[in-house]
Amino acid sequence: MNEQNIKEQYESIASLLKEQRLKEAQTQLSAMLTACSNHDLHSRLEQTRTSYQYMLQYMRKGVDDPERDKLHKRLLAETWEIADQAKAYMLDGVSFRYYQSLHEANQRNEKVPLTTHLQIMESFEDDMAICQLMPNNQERFNNLVNRLEEANRHLFLTTWGDTAWTTETAHQAQAFLTSQQLRTIDLSLFVSAVMLSLIECFDIRKCLWLIDAYQTDNAKVNQRALVGLVITLYIHGEQAALYPELMTRMELLNSDPTYRKELSNIYLYLLQSKETEIVDKKMREEIFPEVIKSVNMMRGMKFGFEDPIEENDRNPDWEKALNDEKFNEKLRQMGELQMEGADLQYSTFTSLKSNPFFNNPSNWFYPFDFQHPAVVKLFGMNLKENRLINMFLQSNFLCESDKYSLCFTLTLLSPTQRAKMLENLNQQLPEEIVNTEQVKNVQEYANRKEFVSKLYIQDIYRFYKCSQRKNEFRDIFKEELALHKLPLFKDVLSQTEVLTVVANFHFRKEHYNEALDIYRLLAERHEADADILQKAGFCLQKEKRYREAVEAYRKADVLKPDHIWTLRHLATCHRQLHEYEQALECYQKVEAMQPENLNLLFLIGSCLAESRRYDEALQYFFKMDFMENDCLKAWRAIAWCSLVCGKTEQAERYYEKILHTGKAVATDYLNAGHTAWVQGDTDKAANRYGQALTANENMSNFLEMFRKDKSTLVNLGIREEDIPLMIDLIL
Repeated sequence: MNEQNIKEQYESIASLLKEQRLKEAQTQLSAMLTACSNHDLHSRLEQTRTSYQYMLQYMRKGVDDPERDKLHKRLLAETWEIADQAKAYMLDGVSFRYYQSLHEANQRNEKVPLTTHLQIMESFEDDMAICQLMPNNQERFNNLVNRLEEANRHLFLTTWGDTAWTTETAHQAQAFLTSQQLRTIDLSLFVSAVMLSLIECFDIRKCLWLIDAYQTDNAKVNQRALVGLVITLYIHGEQAALYPELMTRMELLNSDPTYRKELSNIYLYLLQSKETEIVDKKMREEIFPEVIKSVNMMRGMKFGFEDPIEENDRNPDWEKALNDEKFNEKLRQMGELQMEGADLQYSTFTSLKSNPFFNNPSNWFYPFDFQHPAVVKLFGMNLKENRLINMFLQSNFLCESDKYSLCFTLTLLSPTQRAKMLENLNQQLPEEIVNTEQVKNVQEYANRKEFVSKLYIQDIYRFYKCSQRKNEFRDIFKEELALHKLPLFKDVLSQTEVLTVVANFHFRKEHYNEALDIYRLLAERHEADADILQKAGFCLQKEKRYREAVEAYRKADVLKPDHIWTLRHLATCHRQLHEYEQALECYQKVEAMQPENLNLLFLIGSCLAESRRYDEALQYFFKMDFMENDCLKAWRAIAWCSLVCGKTEQAERYYEKILHTGKAVATDYLNAGHTAWVQGDTDKAANRYGQALTANENMSNFLEMFRKDKSTLVNLGIREEDIPLMIDLIL
């Protein structure tokens, strides 16, 4: 079988298991295993099928078994595990995916116990302390950091490629959580490896280990674990729900206020990350070009003391640049994106991910380490002693992979230039700044959980979007990520306060379908206020579901009567439904509160005109003309209403005014032509129609416009037979 056949068989079995059609799933799995040489899987499936057959026989005999439901779930879970293992084994040697090469290597090579890696990592700090005391220690130092990095890399890749831990392996993994000598960096990287392994293949032991890792005290570790748990349960939620021990652990977490808050934050950070490419495009195509343009205008500008004779002789272009509205607007947009938590650094660092450093997958998740061999190779042993660089790399400004990228940009400089630059930076940083309490707390501030989880999600995002093998992975950032719908998160994320925040996020980003789903859910629970109903109506309006929007706006109007915004949008929906009398009712309520609103007067007049109440409509349009000088909008409305109600002389006066403004458009020339024709001036009509045709620049558009007005012309006395003649006359 080829890769596609294997995956299709697996998906079919998984679909049956999701529907709890266990017997059919086992039958299909048995057929699938005929092409698999792993005898252990054959044996496990036969045992599972036998157990299920006995369970069904006891049920048929009417035997009351209180453990039946638990047994059924266990058999579903066991069958699913066998299917997972079968897929992994059968893809070995067939699939060219990177993960499959790791899995195949694990089967081929002798397994190294986790404790072996742990011992190397635990001894590192002591070995380094001894190394520092020894003279001429550079070679020993390099050996130590290379040994540690190799242990981390091997542990990362073998863990990633391991589909299921044994009981012994899980016990060894617990030692990583209880070790007092293990560095946070090394444990964090191991957590990421477990997450990647779980994404590929669900394993209850690894999943429970992630929960244990989340319950450790270190923020760098527990936030990585929680993000990994969230992604795992998003991908494998239905399979995970078959394990009672996991459900019990999740119920305990749900009662923890800290977990509830952190889970809600991670939900929002994942949603924000989905906007990264949109933000990136906006930064590259809109914001950066405008900022660079303004900066170029200011290039060469001097500040400070000038020659007294020249002190007032400033280039006017400089002032224009400093006060440029577009420039200030782009800076404001950048500020808003930053405040929202948008990933603004993605634009800057995406192009820097081609460094050979990132050919090693573990380096995408490696917490920034001054003692990583790649960093040591660049800067030697003393980078951490550079105060400014140290402060920056310990801050929460960049995610871990971007910190490495920043360091690698310095490879563009020669070693001498690089050393000189770092020395200058170090010397230029005032001692009093280094010693302030604020700077001393930089690392502590960066370790706040909300920053750790957000930046870690940025690291994951970069791996899925920028790594060489990105096309091999399931990209969850392209998916809906409606975590509040998942049973394992529902107790926390379906709370009103969480849903409101999530819905408002979608609303701000113009994800109207996603926002609407949540607003409606809140409304069904009777937990929606007027604000939520207004937003639900707006979402429906944007989706052109005007009848439903009217219902939402009506409910909002009951809770917050005569609100101007609601009434105007309700009127708009009625207009779209051609319900002009209902729209008028809404607009006239607003008119009582805003009698001088020109746009409102126009909308009321338009509704009256659509209802063929032309004399009333003209009163509103004349009021507009009185309130605003040379109101072209009012003139057009007066001219058209005058024409269709037979006041052709009045229509002609206003069309003459419009045509003399120099702002006439194709429709103006067309309607002015109608007026002249109705008045009997065929030559003037033909000339105006010709101008309409020229303004249209498209024959088909002109003909469509003309034919739409056919019934109006006939009602005004033009013979229907003359209309095609006039068209030919124009042509």
